[in-house]
Amino acid sequence: MSGCDHAGLLPVEEALARLLALAESAPIAGDEQVALAEADGRVLAVPLVAGLDLPPWANSAMDGYALRLADWTGEPLVVSQRILAGSAPQPLQPGTCARIFTGAPLPEGADTVEMQENANVETDGRVAFSEPLRRGQNVRPQGQETRRGETVLPAGTRMGPIEMGLAASLGAAELTVRRRPRVAVVSTGDELVPPGQPLGPGQIYNSNRALLIAWLKRLGCAVVDAGILADDLELTRAALTGLSDVDLILSTGGVSVGEADFLGHALREEGELALWKLAIKPGKPLTFGHFRGVPVIGLPGNPASTLVTFGLLARPYLLRRLGVQEVEPLGFTVPAGFVWKKPGNRREYLRARLEHGRAVIYPNQSSGVLRSAAWAEGLVEVLEGTALAEGDSVRFIPLSEIQA
Repeated sequence: MSGCDHAGLLPVEEALARLLALAESAPIAGDEQVALAEADGRVLAVPLVAGLDLPPWANSAMDGYALRLADWTGEPLVVSQRILAGSAPQPLQPGTCARIFTGAPLPEGADTVEMQENANVETDGRVAFSEPLRRGQNVRPQGQETRRGETVLPAGTRMGPIEMGLAASLGAAELTVRRRPRVAVVSTGDELVPPGQPLGPGQIYNSNRALLIAWLKRLGCAVVDAGILADDLELTRAALTGLSDVDLILSTGGVSVGEADFLGHALREEGELALWKLAIKPGKPLTFGHFRGVPVIGLPGNPASTLVTFGLLARPYLLRRLGVQEVEPLGFTVPAGFVWKKPGNRREYLRARLEHGRAVIYPNQSSGVLRSAAWAEGLVEVLEGTALAEGDSVRFIPLSEIQA
């Protein structure tokens, strides 16, 4: 067994730092070509490099008139052509202007565009301008956004709608992305029953499986549903042995201290238990280790504990293995709309929402109450040893930051 002092609780920052270091030592190997439409949520394996200037030619930022500024003497100009977006203009005739529309290419010889609101069309069709003109105004120059050969998105970028739009603007029909991590989801506990089956005495429905599978798919993982394991060491060992072809085994339950800590027993047998017992609430009994070379993250079984530890620790670990560098969720400071009287020795994450600019918390913060998270909009972070009065500043982490 290595790297973990069971007598104390590992601070959240140190636990995350260790997990990210472990992730960097085991990057997801292999990549694949996917169509742009299939790239949402995937991680770039190679940089996206511009194959053209963007825009590829100077164009107008306004509906108006294109001219050569040197031709404007104050006398009305003849309109020599009309240029629509998508057309190929003729060179601008000296001493004339061109009617032009937003996005249309600037004709050769023109260097200025005046918006139509400042143009006066004479009865003979000639155009005068009512405001002073400046060379280059309302012109988007070639390569203003991107130059050919420039790295637009680095490797490790996680693709979303904006990134996909940017790739499309450069004409990228396919992208090279990291292959999907194969993640096995294992639920442990004699008390668990799949939805749709009748409950027996002392049994509950397995909510963690549905939560984690949906979350992993959003992260672009290929999920292996390993089902529900009974509380039995031999069955746990056999199940882990049968998952040798995955990149990560993600389990819930069976990681607390006690006789039913079968996952912990199995990992200790392998001598590779790297993390155990964190200074976090909910979620103290998170476990990280290896079973015969396969990384294993053991999440607590209570639903709110599963949510917090996956979102703040397991999710960053997975993203870092895919090469993503910015993996921690963004948060912001808001006033507390509640009182927290009892400082704890663990970092607490309270299910909360914003009302009138203040964070208010769900009345029942039990780790077994998943409804609190469905009600919430985010997590309020309460530091160790901290009591809060109403109006004190707290960090608020939107759930949208960790669910995406």
